Amino acid sequence: MNAVNLSMTVVLAVLYSVGFYLLLQRSLMRVLLGIVVLGHGTNLLLQLIGSPPGRVPILGIALPSEFTDPLPQALALTAIVITFALTTYLLALGYRSWVLVGHDEVQDDLEDRRIAQRERPEASMGEETTGEDDAEDDPGSAAASGDPVDPADVGGER
Repeated sequence: MNAVNLSMTVVLAVLYSVGFYLLLQRSLMRVLLGIVVLGHGTNLLLQLIGSPPGRVPILGIALPSEFTDPLPQALALTAIVITFALTTYLLALGYRSWVLVGHDEVQDDLEDRRIAQRERPEASMGEETTGEDDAEDDPGSAAASGDPVDPADVGGER
């Protein structure tokens, strides 16, 4: 078990915090920077969970306890490739948005605005209800849109 360096852990926490903050912004360039910072944080995390520095990879006829774990190295390469792919995609998306609209800020969708502005009727505590809404939810009652229920079937005896 290797001890984790506290300063590296603090740097990792700052990288993830800044990355998630930038990821939640509306500007595509800030989202791009957030993805890049999160990628660097992930690479740092994989270095922290890997073997301590100075150990050799699987080479020669040394004892297996002297080898370093190759899994964090493979995961780091995978994280680098994924970060590169997302970076190039967001760069292309930001460039296309800049060409079409003149800015890279993501606007609200019209349907999202309609849903946010829609009023939801709520029954107040002092109003009396007619009971029509309750009859539709009751599976044992005859609803206007459903089939009539035979009272003999409701009693449970067959």
